[in-house]
Amino acid sequence: MWAVRRGVVIGVVVVLIGAAAAWYIARTLGRQTPGCVVTGVTGSGSSADFTLTTEQADNAATIAGVGMRLSMPDHAVSVALATAMQESGLKNLPGGDRDSAGLFQQRPSQGWGTHAQVVDPVNASTAFYERLRTEPNWRQLSVTEAAQLVQHSAKPDAYAQWEPEARGVASALTGERARALSCHNLTIAAPSAALVSTALAELGTAKLSGAHDQARGWAISSWLVAHASRLGVDRVTFDGSTWTPSSGTWSHTGSVDGTLTLHQVSGAARSG
Repeated sequence: MWAVRRGVVIGVVVVLIGAAAAWYIARTLGRQTPGCVVTGVTGSGSSADFTLTTEQADNAATIAGVGMRLSMPDHAVSVALATAMQESGLKNLPGGDRDSAGLFQQRPSQGWGTHAQVVDPVNASTAFYERLRTEPNWRQLSVTEAAQLVQHSAKPDAYAQWEPEARGVASALTGERARALSCHNLTIAAPSAALVSTALAELGTAKLSGAHDQARGWAISSWLVAHASRLGVDRVTFDGSTWTPSSGTWSHTGSVDGTLTLHQVSGAARSG
């Protein structure tokens, strides 16, 4: 009997060790693949990590940046992100159901603009927010209820499943949470978009470096990290913490002074 019990115990231990090894390998391999991680908070108050591809993070930053330009509250950014997560998986799709396209699967036939406009992430995000704020009492509604006011989906409750992740990503990209978004294993080369024009289109300003309050400083810092590959940014420092693609995380490097600095690869256009 003892031999049987010992065999069972050994078997359980082997299974646990195997599971732990599989988790470690998966986590290690995941960190070797370019991507981003957002540390958010669940409804119970515990922390949770949400993973994004670099494409998803780039699009999420555009959605949040446009929200900042339009002075939309953080709740609106959560609504917009949850909508895009459900409709497109945060991918700028060239098509979809019937004439739907873009991040929000907006339909030209339903008054959202031309096909070229709905597949332009800045234009699509702007249109979403402008439609949202015309809806009465949207601020008092849940994420899924507010999203449904804009989208008129055949599955009105589908947006609810994305609320925790949308809130987590929004809290990072609006600066509500410091050092909450980081991207790893990026290859930073010559930018495919100009920093100044991108910042003006999304944030409404090209004044990125310098002193900022905590929320705005972390919002801009997260925006830069999420857009790092596209904008050729290989270092962002704010309030004494620095992110680089080689470290893939934020680390303390200097004085806590509310100052933001950034560095682009050689030849990239710089911000003011």
